Amino acid sequence: MLVLGIESSCDETGVALYDTERGLLAHHLHTQMAMHAEYGGVVPELASRDHIRRLVPLTEGCLQEAGVGYGDIDAVAFTQGPGLGGALLAGSSYANALAFALDKPVIPVHHLEGHLLSPLLADDKPEFPFVALLVSGGHTQFMAVRGIGDYTLLGESVDDAAGEAFDKTAKLLGLPYPGGAKLSELARLGRADAFQFPRPMLHSHDLQMSFSGLKTAVLTAVEKVRAESGGNEIPEQTRNDICRAFQDAVADVLVAKSKKALLDTGFRTLVVAGGVGANWKLRDEFSRLTVQRPSANKKQSHPEEAVKVYFPPLAYCTDNGAMIAFAGAMRLHNRQEAGAFNVKPRWPLADIVQQG
Repeated sequence: MLVLGIESSCDETGVALYDTERGLLAHHLHTQMAMHAEYGGVVPELASRDHIRRLVPLTEGCLQEAGVGYGDIDAVAFTQGPGLGGALLAGSSYANALAFALDKPVIPVHHLEGHLLSPLLADDKPEFPFVALLVSGGHTQFMAVRGIGDYTLLGESVDDAAGEAFDKTAKLLGLPYPGGAKLSELARLGRADAFQFPRPMLHSHDLQMSFSGLKTAVLTAVEKVRAESGGNEIPEQTRNDICRAFQDAVADVLVAKSKKALLDTGFRTLVVAGGVGANWKLRDEFSRLTVQRPSANKKQSHPEEAVKVYFPPLAYCTDNGAMIAFAGAMRLHNRQEAGAFNVKPRWPLADIVQQG
């Protein structure tokens, strides 16, 4: 079965072709980063219009690369939500119109399910069950994943998502949009212990997280530096030091909460997905992740055991059509038709469990 995947939830237009027997055949992506950089953030109306311009050329590019035609497509999957309303409508209307013209089923896909399943596109893929850390610009949450459609929310950020905190902190430091990746790059040049920022909710005994206070701590530090220097400029090394301290704080929280999620579920596999999953610091920390499970004998303790940690390939960390095509292929048995304008800008991942 050949599935065409359409992703248009925010500022990237992704189109891909996934074959259930041959795997991923083609994957094309257009990012609107340069267009939105002029405004310092995503402009929803501009994003929607650009999706409309890109969808047909990207689709035709995928078909040409895969050596197939429109008539070979067996189903069309699209991101139904969550995301920007207008951007979602662009992808939804295109997917539904194309499916109608081809007389093929259309498969609505939850954007976060696409991210959650994206590590399965790699050659070395995880097996169910596993704990998934979805960490992106809009979401930071832990899910217990027992199979396709069998997801349980374990905890999430109560305010800013980790990726959002990265971008907002970068803006405080005067870094160009989108600043999260640049902040991570500068953190490599920062000195350890030059700044100490809080680890919010690190010891909350649950899997909830908060990054808004961390962002405020950075603001306080920046204002202090500027006051001491008598100007608005932040010395280059000081900026790098702040970047490192911020990134270290986020990583410490995510690692600690991941350990708790693994202990609470008893699972031995962790999947880290979403745009922030490309962060070098997180990948480094998680590559050495171990947990110490409790022993029935209080006088003895189990040795630390290594955790199997999986990331999606870097190309599939950000929003992309490949993850939507794959998730759609996994749900082909449902074949639920969607209305041409049926999108869900706000859509909890837990809501799709009953469809599994």
